[in-house]
Amino acid sequence: MLIEKVSDLDFEAGCDEAGRGCLAGPVVAGAVILPKGFKNQLLNDSKKLTEKSRNYLRTVIEQEAVSFGVGIVEPQKIDEINILNASFLAMHLALKKLKPQPKFIAVDGNRFNPYGKTPFECVVKGDGKVMNIAAASILAKTYRDEIMEGLHKKYPQYDWAKSKGYPTKKHREAIANNGTTPHHRMSFQLLPNQLKLQL
Repeated sequence: MLIEKVSDLDFEAGCDEAGRGCLAGPVVAGAVILPKGFKNQLLNDSKKLTEKSRNYLRTVIEQEAVSFGVGIVEPQKIDEINILNASFLAMHLALKKLKPQPKFIAVDGNRFNPYGKTPFECVVKGDGKVMNIAAASILAKTYRDEIMEGLHKKYPQYDWAKSKGYPTKKHREAIANNGTTPHHRMSFQLLPNQLKLQL
């Protein structure tokens, strides 16, 4: 059973990201302020839901949330500032879009860069414990999946419609055979040491 929120403050935002472990594509974060007393039996960690359930819940969240925001950080920026800082930046960009601005932030994970002076709490595996973090995880995941499905149409050989840019065997083989795209994260180990990149 998910708890509604972490603090006793109004306008608490849940925050989560998707795509940290990918070899390609952006890292995407969601931030959500849910209305007081919000209930939905289906709401859970996005990773535990089917694609159909995630897409349904995205519509519910966008319609019923007090406010929501999505932040996107592209691969070039990820390479420049590293994936951890890029994840925090994506969260800050998502939080910036909230109106009203949050009085408290509940963040999935164990680390976060402060967002101004707004108090926050990190919750390990928070996307399976707190409603607003679960809602943020669903937005982050569905928006990112949509981006990767769009990129798949331009680069079908990398199988991003299925892998979403994660380091699957098929994705790594495609990198070995076809090289990289502008959407690959060049600071990541794209191939195991025994495979050479064909440049």
